[in-house]
Amino acid sequence: MARHMSLNRKQVVVGTLGLVFLASLVVVAWVEGGKLRFQPKPEPIISSENEGCVACHTEKTPVIVQQWADSEHGQLGVGCIGCHQAEKTDVDAYRHEGALIATIVTPNDCARCHAQVAEEFQASHHAKAGDILNSLDNILGEVIEGVPAATNGCIQCHGSKVALLTDANGNVRKDDGGRPMFDPSTWPNSGMGRINLDGSLGSCSACHSRHTFSRAMARQPENCGKCHMGPDHPQIEIYNESKHGIAYAASSDEDMNLDAKKWVVGEDYFAAPTCATCHMSATRNLPVTHDVGDRISWTLRPKISKLLENHEERRSRMKDVCEACHSPGFTRGFYKQYDEAIHLYNDKYGGPSTTIMGMLKERGLISPDPFDDHIEWVYFELWHHEGRRARMGASMMGPDYTQWHGFYEVAKHFYFKFLPMAKELSEGDEVAMALIDSILASEEHAWLDGLSLEDRERLKAYYKERYGDE
Repeated sequence: MARHMSLNRKQVVVGTLGLVFLASLVVVAWVEGGKLRFQPKPEPIISSENEGCVACHTEKTPVIVQQWADSEHGQLGVGCIGCHQAEKTDVDAYRHEGALIATIVTPNDCARCHAQVAEEFQASHHAKAGDILNSLDNILGEVIEGVPAATNGCIQCHGSKVALLTDANGNVRKDDGGRPMFDPSTWPNSGMGRINLDGSLGSCSACHSRHTFSRAMARQPENCGKCHMGPDHPQIEIYNESKHGIAYAASSDEDMNLDAKKWVVGEDYFAAPTCATCHMSATRNLPVTHDVGDRISWTLRPKISKLLENHEERRSRMKDVCEACHSPGFTRGFYKQYDEAIHLYNDKYGGPSTTIMGMLKERGLISPDPFDDHIEWVYFELWHHEGRRARMGASMMGPDYTQWHGFYEVAKHFYFKFLPMAKELSEGDEVAMALIDSILASEEHAWLDGLSLEDRERLKAYYKERYGDE
């Protein structure tokens, strides 16, 4: 009997494997979220003008072809020529297998089908990310650190100014296949604010990675984390430690419904918000937007935070997102806490340190050039790293980034690095010393005068009771 049962099990296993093999001929199977998932293989629509592209690239770059075949573009018959077609006037146009095409697909190309999306993006802060090329950050990257550091680092997120190689006469150089040759210090690049040869700004593939152009990918926080991470803008780290990020990590793909065409929080998914939920995606009252600043009221990037133009309308839109999950009272309370954190940074640290730096330069106590005085590095990290972390932590409800990676670092370096340096540089200059003294005389810095005996005894008793330590 045992042997008979064993034989039956073997037959069942072999039969099952055979069915799986047959099924694999007509379905794609993959493991995702610890589960085996099945989906019918897509049948892309291949037009006559794209047949040659697909046939050749199936051999040369099969991954690209399969990504396109799996995409909505492939299902709708939007093929290679539709995206890569070029005009005779395009400086990077070249003839390839009878078609006039360009290597780089720009927002202008995408606008042929996605006009409103392209218009919203061109007006966004993302599209202006390439402004770094004329900024203090670029001097730090290209001049002080070195050009390869900026090429492989900064501009891979911010975007390059795409350029073609030219000969001594200014003519575009071409390879053996007649293709224009790109300056390798500017391409490849899918930076968010890339400055393209046709004058458009940005790269749609920064979020919708080619050639699948997946909406699900763009909705996941990891996608934004390619650029929004690290010591000066750690949004992905802050999100991961927030209750929002924890809820997302605990959810499944079914919970998030990331592939849905309509993706309205509170209707199509309920588990957690992602970056896209709050900054871009539709709510019951708001449409999708590709202007990521449309719902942001404070700018947290500069030395001193400022309320943006139309900040009340912007905040109203973000509150609409919040209230898909939270009560109006909760949302009001959050914004009160957030605003107070920004005012604290501005009034106690950002404003005073910026005023002192301006005074040191005006009075010739430091060089007018950037980063050639030690205090400039301390000041830069104070607002660009530590100050941003404090403010961004508060904006996204990340307590550890607000406190230990943020305000703690700001306070420590403001009081015990920045101010001592400023005082030393100002020694002998009565005007400079008077300014520093007037700043420190304000109520925010009164703690420097010392605690009362009563307060010291109270603290001593507290630590002894709580930790058994004085």
